[in-house]
Order: sequence, then C-alpha cells, then structure tokens
Amino acid sequence: MSAVNKAVVRAFNRQVIEQCDREAFEALVAEDFVNHSAAAGQPNGREGLWHTFANVLHPGLSELQVEVLDQVAEQDKVTTRKRITGRHSGGLLGVPATGRTVSIDVIDIVRIEEGRYVEHWGINSLPGVLAGLRSA
Repeated sequence: MSAVNKAVVRAFNRQVIEQCDREAFEALVAEDFVNHSAAAGQPNGREGLWHTFANVLHPGLSELQVEVLDQVAEQDKVTTRKRITGRHSGGLLGVPATGRTVSIDVIDIVRIEEGRYVEHWGINSLPGVLAGLRSA
C-alpha cells in the first residue's frame, strides 16, 4: 500500500504541479479534499488547491519542475520533501517578473484514500522566495 500511495503522490507532482493537468487533478484529488495548510481566509477545499497551481504558480513560473528529494509512507499517509523550481517569468503573488530562477522547498504530508488525495498538511519556503524576489 505504501508504494502505491507514494506513486500517487509522484503522479500528482508530475501531472498536476508540473503540467497543470486538470484531468489528472480531477482523478487524483477527492471531492471532499481538505487542505489543512491553506492560507488564512483562503478556501481549503479542492478548488482552492487547483487555484494555487493554475492561477498562482503556472502564471508566475515557467519551466516549472518538481524534484522529489525524499518520500516516506506509512499506512495512508505519504510525507514528501521536494523542490519546485522555475523561471519567474510572470507576476507571482504581486511580485512582477524578474526572470530569475527560483526554488521553493516544500515538505508535504498527504493522506491518500482509494488512490486520491483527501487531506494535506505542508510547509514551504515561498514567503522567503517572494521576499528575495522583491529585493531583486
């Protein structure tokens, strides 16, 4: 089961985060998904998660890639340490394009049920990346 769940998370990172594939998102994220790490005041459901990829990351970062650095799975949860990289070629959360290459470090915990994301907890270095871009 752990190997299957790790494969689900790897597929999500490749197909949804890198490729912004809505069809893959529909297949991999449960209707009742809850993002426990959604920013205060932001929707914590399925569409809020899609919004992050389709309306924040992809418009702001071209050449987007996800590198899975570590993965640990136990029962129905997968923890992944990864790095998202891309060229800051568009506006990103209010910061105009700089053309710089950026790296966002992420640690996620995802609960998988029947091959789909049902819960997410995570931390990332995006605030520090944005601060660096503002001072560029």
